[in-house]
Amino acid sequence: MTGRVILVGAGPGDPGLLTRRAAEALATADVVLHDQLIPREALDLVRAGAEVIDVGKRGGGEQVPQDETNELLVRHAQAGKVVVRLKGGDPFVFGRGGEEALLCAERGIPCEVVPGITAGVAGPAYAGIPVTHRGLAGAVAFVTGFSAQSDVDMGALAAFPGTLVFYMGVRTLPKIAEQLIASGRNPDEPAAVIERGTLPDQRTITGTLATIATTAAAEQVRAPSITIVGPVAALHDRLGGPLAGRTIAVTRAREQASDLAARLRALGARVVLAPAIRTEPLDATLPDLAGFDLLCLTSPTGVARLLELARDARALAGPRIAAIGPGTAAALRAGGIEPDIVPERSNAEGLVAALEGVEVRRALIARAHEGRAVLPDALRARGADVELLALYRTVAEPLTEDERAAALAADVVVFASSSAAKAFHAAAGTLDGPRIASIGPATSATIRELGGDVAIEAAEHTPDGLIGAILGAAI
Repeated sequence: MTGRVILVGAGPGDPGLLTRRAAEALATADVVLHDQLIPREALDLVRAGAEVIDVGKRGGGEQVPQDETNELLVRHAQAGKVVVRLKGGDPFVFGRGGEEALLCAERGIPCEVVPGITAGVAGPAYAGIPVTHRGLAGAVAFVTGFSAQSDVDMGALAAFPGTLVFYMGVRTLPKIAEQLIASGRNPDEPAAVIERGTLPDQRTITGTLATIATTAAAEQVRAPSITIVGPVAALHDRLGGPLAGRTIAVTRAREQASDLAARLRALGARVVLAPAIRTEPLDATLPDLAGFDLLCLTSPTGVARLLELARDARALAGPRIAAIGPGTAAALRAGGIEPDIVPERSNAEGLVAALEGVEVRRALIARAHEGRAVLPDALRARGADVELLALYRTVAEPLTEDERAAALAADVVVFASSSAAKAFHAAAGTLDGPRIASIGPATSATIRELGGDVAIEAAEHTPDGLIGAILGAAI
């Protein structure tokens, strides 16, 4: 029995841009053949037991021949399997999806195409550059940069009355610019290069057609990158967001950094990831909650770990449930649990205040191993029997030399916890250089103990509050 092939576009890199149909296809696949430029999170959607094969091509490095990919595609499909061919961007935009679809047609293999968002539209959009704009560009041409040396008519492109979007053109950018200018394109026309479009560390380099290749080389721009040529490239300065041109280093654990990074990037910032810590689950057993009248959760990470132990939200029935802040409360609601108590101030002191007047005989505090003593000490002082349940611990993570250098060269470095500040200081050797943004007083006190100067402190001790404080600081 012949199986089938699904050509799936995984989008340009931001996992939030995966389509629902793409997720459904990955969940049903027996075999997944994936490229390099896909969101790593896409593979988390593959069902258990499916075979996952990396057939990616690395620019200038190791290559998986297309013939080998074709052979795998056909062999698994003819064995009766559902094969997902997972590609970055859109399968039919410089993704060789057309070739693979034709191969399936020739072999009599049913083939479905799931379009994806292409990098040539998404990367510029994230950078505040619309590829078409009334009065500036009524047409757009998508061009593969590798072909600038061969089969693309550069004279026709030079005369094209609209935006030029070059894919995969980092190495050939000097030749592209030279040939366009020689063919009559205005050397003063705005241009931009968008590196790692839609990813947390996206950055945008701007200039003119005459200068963009030199500027990109000086900035050490690397693949994957998209080059935009046309008047719309100048809109980056106006539409790139209030943090356009600013570099912000995020020091949260890698698994926690993506949301904060995405929101900063949406405001135009270039985000440098410098994950100085990581969280590590601990062996723990959920006690019988029947004897407790209060359950306190102090972080979204703790909520996730507690729900793993409970397996079912109903196992948490009984005690009042207190969440230390809106992020923790949102994590509980996502798990089907409505918290009873959420303080106005998102810290231990705020939760202590919120529990004033609440009768507590026996409390369970589910938290990190190295949590502060403020909450348990306050409850014990009121006569409560307090039990601590350590669900995870925070572990210092070494920084690469590139991560260290990039973070220390940023305009702002963000600390969302005392543990991140301590670990970053240990890994980087200093807090000097960028302005320091802190999520709240406890973290700020730690930073000052380490010799750092806190320039920005969030009034609301949440990631949203931290972003608001950065915006209000006019960095």
